[in-house]
Amino acid sequence: MHTRTLGQGLEVSAIGLGAMGMSQSYGPNPGSRDDMIDVLRGAVDRGVTFVDTAEVYGPYVNEELVGEALEPVRDQVVIATKFGFDIAGGQGGLDSRPEQIRRVADASLRRLRTDRIDLFYQHRVDPDVPIEDVAGTVGELVAEGKVRHLGLSEASATTIRRAHAAHPVTAVQSEYSLWTRDPEAEVLPALAELGIGLVAFSPLGKGFLTGTVDTSTTFADGDIRRRVPRFEAENLAANQALVDHVKELAAGKGVTPGQVALAWLLAQRPWVVPIPGTRRIERVEENAAATTVGLSADERADLDALATTVGVHGDRYNAHHLGLVGR
Repeated sequence: MHTRTLGQGLEVSAIGLGAMGMSQSYGPNPGSRDDMIDVLRGAVDRGVTFVDTAEVYGPYVNEELVGEALEPVRDQVVIATKFGFDIAGGQGGLDSRPEQIRRVADASLRRLRTDRIDLFYQHRVDPDVPIEDVAGTVGELVAEGKVRHLGLSEASATTIRRAHAAHPVTAVQSEYSLWTRDPEAEVLPALAELGIGLVAFSPLGKGFLTGTVDTSTTFADGDIRRRVPRFEAENLAANQALVDHVKELAAGKGVTPGQVALAWLLAQRPWVVPIPGTRRIERVEENAAATTVGLSADERADLDALATTVGVHGDRYNAHHLGLVGR
């Protein structure tokens, strides 16, 4: 596995692993807790040493899973987790007050069975708390040794600049893929200027870009895609042309559509790191192998143009969640 460097010299595997789906959002897990521990440890054995979780996943149980799985190999991995939601309040609101950030850090450290959080993201920007206060609080945790690096998630370029001026930002996590190109207009240029890495979540379009989802796919209760406009039947049918194009290119190269989608992301910038999620070790292996897939200049240009030549139908979030991004 190749490595990449985010901001502030943080080195991670070129492909990471998003652990969220092991606990929520994609319907019932076909595997047991022990199976997921095996997947996490197997990923590390295969060179995937960047693992993403959050207190809100579950809530709490995903951090506990990651903590148990990675405790024996703690010094080999970079663990990212997040703060910023008012879980205890039960309303799903935002809370990035300094005292809340400190509470979350201490609780996450216990669940992750570790003495430091490698990358601590603000999960969503809280409009009621100045970002300078958020960055300053995480900076204090860095000084205390509880946290190594500050991250932001789904933040605007303006917020990123303000946070970075208060305390260096190491990474910004945003949805980025062949059918979600939002970061390109303003966020990517800001990150390039400031020396900050981009961690791309949902790099496979919540499964769509693997070519395994179509209008006949049934999503189980609890599957987040039931609430995503882009996965409504009419939009899926319209978006099929995009994934068919990726499938055709992949077939010609003897690789999978998912590997082409990940290789395209890796080719965008040397500091872009995708974190596809999976619950199967064979998918970990497939995703990791995307680092060996080469794309010619013509192939990259062809893929770059898909969002405009073919188009993308449907929003990536429902109205409520769209209101939480880009602040």
